[in-house]
Amino acid sequence: SQLNATIDETIANNSTDKVKSTPEGMLCAYGSLITMALIPIFFGAFRSVIHHKQQRESGEQPETMTHKDAAMFPLIASAALFGLYIFFKVFSKEYINLLLTGYFFLLGVLAMAHILSPIVNGLIPKSFPVIPYHLIFNKGNDDKTESLIDYRFDSRDFLTLAVCAVLGVWYLFKKHWIANNLFGLAFAVNGVELLHLNNIVTGCILLGGLFVYDVFWVFGTDVMVTVAKSFEAPIKLVFPQDFLENGVNGTHFAMLGLGDIVIPGIFIALLLRFDVRLGLKRKGNVYFYTSFVAYILGLVLTIVVMAYFKHAQPALLYLVPFCISFPLSVALIRGDIKALFRYEDHPSADKDGKTEDKNSTAKSTKKETKKAQ
Repeated sequence: SQLNATIDETIANNSTDKVKSTPEGMLCAYGSLITMALIPIFFGAFRSVIHHKQQRESGEQPETMTHKDAAMFPLIASAALFGLYIFFKVFSKEYINLLLTGYFFLLGVLAMAHILSPIVNGLIPKSFPVIPYHLIFNKGNDDKTESLIDYRFDSRDFLTLAVCAVLGVWYLFKKHWIANNLFGLAFAVNGVELLHLNNIVTGCILLGGLFVYDVFWVFGTDVMVTVAKSFEAPIKLVFPQDFLENGVNGTHFAMLGLGDIVIPGIFIALLLRFDVRLGLKRKGNVYFYTSFVAYILGLVLTIVVMAYFKHAQPALLYLVPFCISFPLSVALIRGDIKALFRYEDHPSADKDGKTEDKNSTAKSTKKETKKAQ
C-alpha cells in the first residue's frame, strides 16, 4: 500500500507539472500569437504592393511560380521535413542546431536590416556622411555575362546592419524568445512582401497541396511536432503560457510556425494587389480585408480546437478553407469571379510560365493608353 501511495503521488506530481499555465495565461499567450501573426501579413501585404509597383516600373520580369511548381512544392517540403526528422533522430540535435543558428543569424540580420533600414535612415542626422557603394558580382564573359549580385547601398546601411547585428548576437548567445520572435517577424514580413503568387489558380493549388501536407504530417505522424520542438531556429513565433506568473522568463511556450503565417499571407497579399487593380474603378480593399478576417477566424478556430482536444493541430487545416472560401464567395456575390481568376501580377507568362500571352499584353497596353489619354 505504501508503494501504491508513492506511485499515485508521483503520477499526481507529474500531471501537475505538465499543467504549467492557467486559462488566463493561455489566453494571453495565444492572443499574443494571433496579434504577432497578423502584423507581418498586414504590413507585408502592403509592402508587396509597393514592391510589385517597382517591378512593373523597372520592367523587371521576376520568376513566377507555375501551376506545376505549386503542385510540387508540398512534395519538396515533405522531403525536406522528413530529412530534418531523420537528422534529428540519427545525429545529436545540438550540433545540427549549432549550424542552423549560425545560418539563421546571418539571414535574420539581413532580414531585419531590410525592414529597419528606412526607419534607421530617418533617425540619422543629415550631417552623417553618406558614402555610396555598388556591389557587382557577374558570371561569365562578354555577351554571356550573367549578373548574380547587383546591389547598391551606402554608409547608412552599415549602421543599420550594426544595429541588427546587436540583436543577432543577443539571439546567438541567449536564444531568448523575444529575439527569436523579432527574427521570425522579420522573416515573415519579408516572405509576404517578396514571395509573389502570380494568380489565384496557382495560389489555390499551393494552399490546397499544403493543406494535405500539414494534415498528414501532424495527424498521420509525429514528424512535424518533433521537428518543431527540436528545431532551434526562428522559424516559429513563441510566447510563454506562464507569462503572467514568470514574465519574460517563462519556459512553457505556445508556438505558431512561420509557414502558417507566410503561406496564407502571400495569398492574402495577392488579393490586395487585385484590390489595387480594381481600385481604379472602386474604393476599398474588399478582398484583402475579407481574407484578412477569414485568416483571423481560421486561426482562432485552430486554437479553440487545440485547447479543446489538447493536441497539436495543423493550422492550415482551418486556415486554407477560410482564406479561399471567403474571398471567392464575395467575388461570386459581387460578380468579380471571372476578373479574379483572370488577374495576373505579371501577365507575360502563360499557364506554363514560358511564353508570352500576346492577347493579355495587348489588352493591358490598350488600357494603359486610355488611362494616359
